[in-house]
Amino acid sequence: MNTPAVQTAWLQERLEAVPHPRLAIIGDLIMDRYMFGDVSRISPEAPIPVLAVKSNDLRLGGAGNVVANLVAMEAQVEVVGVVGDDGLGRAMREMFDSQGVHVDGLIIDPDRPTIEKTRMMSGVQQMLRVDREIAKPIGGAVEEAVKQAALASVARCEGVVLSDYGKGLLTPAILSAVIAAARERNIPVLVDPKGSDFTKYRGATLVTPNRKEAEHALGRPIPTLEDLPAAADELNQRAELDLIVITLSAEGIYFRSRREPGLEGRVPAMARAVYDVTGAGDTVVSQLALYLSLGWPISEAVAMANHAAGVVVERLGTHSVTRGELMARLRAAQPKRGKVLDESNLSGAVEDWRRQGKRVVFTNGCFDVIHAGHVSYLRFARERGDVLLVGVNSDASVSRLKGPSRPVNPLSDRLAVLAAMEMVDAVVSFEGDTPKALIEAVTPDVLVKGEDWADKGVVGREWVESHGGQVVLAPVMAGRSTTNILARAKSGESASSAQPPGGGH
Repeated sequence: MNTPAVQTAWLQERLEAVPHPRLAIIGDLIMDRYMFGDVSRISPEAPIPVLAVKSNDLRLGGAGNVVANLVAMEAQVEVVGVVGDDGLGRAMREMFDSQGVHVDGLIIDPDRPTIEKTRMMSGVQQMLRVDREIAKPIGGAVEEAVKQAALASVARCEGVVLSDYGKGLLTPAILSAVIAAARERNIPVLVDPKGSDFTKYRGATLVTPNRKEAEHALGRPIPTLEDLPAAADELNQRAELDLIVITLSAEGIYFRSRREPGLEGRVPAMARAVYDVTGAGDTVVSQLALYLSLGWPISEAVAMANHAAGVVVERLGTHSVTRGELMARLRAAQPKRGKVLDESNLSGAVEDWRRQGKRVVFTNGCFDVIHAGHVSYLRFARERGDVLLVGVNSDASVSRLKGPSRPVNPLSDRLAVLAAMEMVDAVVSFEGDTPKALIEAVTPDVLVKGEDWADKGVVGREWVESHGGQVVLAPVMAGRSTTNILARAKSGESASSAQPPGGGH
């Protein structure tokens, strides 16, 4: 069952390149109403708490939450479902319209109300849920209208989600027609299932039950992780699925393929604290649909969905994970950076500083033999902002600039010494003769160079100033330089013969 962990740095790179595929969401639409308030007394009429309501919040639930999740991830979305001829149905259409969702597939059924679930909340505690629904299969003209709308959406989209809440929309006729149409177009069709009979989803790409739902479908418990492969195989075979994804709450997410023997894995849960699991299943299926529609391997899709679910369960109520939130989550999950950066984590570090509102200062040099002039110069630079990033010439670059006998200390040593200095927040090397490319990559708020560069032209000045930054020239200590130190060492002069404090770097 062991699968190599998908590195968060790789997932971050993949997420940055995700385009905006078009996806069809077909399923039971629910309006979630949250009533928030305080409880300070017991009713005199019955031994029940009295909720003093302070706010009322409407959110898209059921298949609507899958839609909201995909919109938050910047996908193009089409929704197919049924609403009542009522105020909630009109409110739901308006909510979809405001998110740019294609709503031609929103069918009005005059014989049933828009499904509403009202949750009464005191703090983070759910006290009561009140459901308003008619949970019976659609039929007649409404079923035919839904079927035709669904087939039209499948023809336009790159992936399909069937969101089954057991409220009657996904009839056998609609399920078979949609799955067959998706298969014919060779696009993935994912099912968030309901009930014990997964054979009604026969031919789907995958289903995403939680552990309890999988046990219900099997008719037996799945007591240990070691029992998962046999359970997955049985469910895959029954419904002729490509694979199955089982969410395991605190134990993560498990997947197993029917078509590719040996393709399986389990990723551990990513939540740091669990406040509310409402909507986590919708998040998982929406994330999987997004990435599988783009042809991602299932291992990477599951890993990303797991990170997204970790965000959701740390929030109260249904929550749609944005790309920005997911990107921040991936950055937070990466191993902690030291002070020595490279091209793989430089941009992430700069983004983190920007997000925290920090003023970034940049300077550069060879820093071959550290001396008092360097210390004074770096302290001056650090005082110009909140973060000091130091660019350091590579060994080859130093040799080209200073001659074949330089550097005295290799790059790794020079980086280590600088990183150990309290005023330096990070160091990074560069290969060129100038730090121009590095400065443009960082775009610092402040660029610091020694005042001895006043007449030479500070590399990067135009770029920094054109982006709203400033260039500051630092005072130097005349006579304190690596070149002078090496010359004295070669001639055998003592420190007492050194020039008065001063000097470049």
